[in-house]
Amino acid sequence: MKREARILLGKSLDSILLSVEHFNRPWNRGREESVLILLDRGFELLLKACILERGGKIREKRAKQTIGFDACVRKCLSSGEIKFLTNEQAVTVQMINSLRDAAQHYILEISEEQLYLHTQAGLTLFRDLLMNVFTVDLHEYLPHRVMPISSSPPRDLRILIETEFEDIKRLVAPGSRQRLHAMARLRAIQIMEDSLGGSRSQPGDAELKRVIRGIREGLPWQKLFPGVATLRLETKGTGLTVSIRLTKAKGDPVTLVPEGTPGATVVAVKRVNELGVLLYVATSDSPEPVHRAHH
Repeated sequence: MKREARILLGKSLDSILLSVEHFNRPWNRGREESVLILLDRGFELLLKACILERGGKIREKRAKQTIGFDACVRKCLSSGEIKFLTNEQAVTVQMINSLRDAAQHYILEISEEQLYLHTQAGLTLFRDLLMNVFTVDLHEYLPHRVMPISSSPPRDLRILIETEFEDIKRLVAPGSRQRLHAMARLRAIQIMEDSLGGSRSQPGDAELKRVIRGIREGLPWQKLFPGVATLRLETKGTGLTVSIRLTKAKGDPVTLVPEGTPGATVVAVKRVNELGVLLYVATSDSPEPVHRAHH
């Protein structure tokens, strides 16, 4: 293993271990934010370690800083021999990064079930990438006992979202005066929806208020979040061996995102594979697609 990659990987594993530790802490002060921030840091450092190990660069010419999170994802998704991320894996990583943005920079209220879902899916993906790129089992770095973050993982994503949706409906009911809390709860689901559409921008208040109007008009969550409605959980194992992956249901439509959409890093334009998308990866300073990523 290359020296710089080994150092970054060690720092990445430190963050993953701390993320799991914070998830399992018996008190809640700052817990959700800590889990997401550390999980996101673990992934950014892992992606950089993987890029270096595969012969890529994590600094632009004459740049003082290493490349950012989005640039890492673009390299890992579409850059020739470096490529090791699938479309589905890239969406999972981007969801975690967007949730971290919301938790770190504003207000995010995320249910225990959703927090578990994203953390366990993240841990599963981290383990997959570690094995794929470095041929190393995560158990070699982490005590076997810290692997499960829940002994009863959710088995049906639709039930999870429906439960969350019912809670939000009560928060926006006439006379409840809980709109701010409702928007904070909606933000996590909207981030999932936007990530599936290729958007990396945070949902604004106007967008969340439109969703609230739709809820008050009686629209079902499948109409308000059509992308999330296409997702399914692939859950395997129990206890210490549980794995969770977010996958896109076959036969469902994808969301089309116009080229040049602000905040978009991946744009779905055509159904070509089991995920149902052909991805155009655009640089942050140009709306024009510069790579095509097939999987």
